[in-house]
Amino acid sequence: MAILILDDDPDVGTAARLLLQRRFGPVRVLQQPAELAGALAAEPVELLLLDMNFLPGHTDGAQGLALLRQVLQLGAKAPRVIVMTAYAEVSLAVASLKDGAFDFITKPWDNPKLVATVAAALASRQAVNMQPSTLLGESRPMRDLRALIQSVAPTEANVLVLGEMGSGKELVAREIHAQSKRADQTFLAVDLGALSETTLESELFGHKRGSFTDARNERPGRFQAAEGGTLFLDEVANLPLAGQAKLLTVLERRELTPLGADRAQAVNVRIVSATNLAEPALFDAQRFRPDLLYRLNTIVLRVPPLRERRDDLPLLLDHYLSHYAAQYGKPLRFCSAAALDAARAHDWHGNVRALRHACERAVILAPGALIEAADLALQNAAPAPASSPAVELGTAPLPLSALERGALVEAMRSAQGNISQAARLLGLSRAALYRRLEKYGL
Repeated sequence: MAILILDDDPDVGTAARLLLQRRFGPVRVLQQPAELAGALAAEPVELLLLDMNFLPGHTDGAQGLALLRQVLQLGAKAPRVIVMTAYAEVSLAVASLKDGAFDFITKPWDNPKLVATVAAALASRQAVNMQPSTLLGESRPMRDLRALIQSVAPTEANVLVLGEMGSGKELVAREIHAQSKRADQTFLAVDLGALSETTLESELFGHKRGSFTDARNERPGRFQAAEGGTLFLDEVANLPLAGQAKLLTVLERRELTPLGADRAQAVNVRIVSATNLAEPALFDAQRFRPDLLYRLNTIVLRVPPLRERRDDLPLLLDHYLSHYAAQYGKPLRFCSAAALDAARAHDWHGNVRALRHACERAVILAPGALIEAADLALQNAAPAPASSPAVELGTAPLPLSALERGALVEAMRSAQGNISQAARLLGLSRAALYRRLEKYGL
């Protein structure tokens, strides 16, 4: 079961289930808080939509916060949690996020907003919970990366994490937070690629009631929700130039003004940002503001692609084969020598994420006592289709848009049209992938 909804209003639960099950698969609805523990124990749940008030006349969200803390005590087995409330008080929303909720939705909700929030939550759980709990690898590039994190984390310096799709940039950001002086405060990840230009300012900086047409309630932004902790700005290079200017102002002044407010608020967050954009492209002023780049890249960490740390492949393969064997109740099997040779020869353009999916497929489908090269299906990832441009030495450089379109085509081909799988291969949320497909007419 992917999604569980706990709401005492049967109409609300039914409306959410009908909206979400068409896009994300099975959805179960509960009305009584007493049923929650049993439902979570009965089968894995990826996402919980949690109402905050169940007792008549109560609007303080106390019962919802208690349930949220109970769920998060499950640790690695805990689902992502989106809290829902008709009483969108800033203090309650911030409290739920600081306690570990992924996000919150106010009722009545906007359907596209709910779908995008659910897609981001599911993508985040898949991206993080299927990663190793630490940065695995004993190759020289990984040892160097861990040493840099150990040096940088205790400081307050802003950090820019660079790396290809699927290389583990969010995991690096979480490791920085875990080793920082803010480790006991909130870590909040924001997929900037999933925010539309029209809602960007409201989502990041919050808004007051009535500040625009649909602003029925006051809402804190992600900066307020991460107060005292770490704010991870993923896909930062996807910000439009207007949004970059607003972000720069907040970083320079260390204060923000929510939409509709007449007074600025102080900001106390540490910024870790990330992008898979090629490093030279970050210095294109028509794409990324130099003054913002200088604010973000006090420290630059580069996550090595998997092809540059092939010595780590045996360790990573064993880790993910063990992980999926336990998840699916399959016997524990390891790679044959031929499979290891094939893995070392492969370029892994999807990096650790692609390796993870290869291991999952092998655990489910491999017929023998060992995982063989064919079980990893690496041949399916090689040559790019004709519509995906290739870069050759000595030719004129391709525009970034052509490279991005080629990556989309290849991911959709590899995923056989499955949006969720293609999004995972590219390191995007479903909402961000939909926008790119629409942009290129795919």
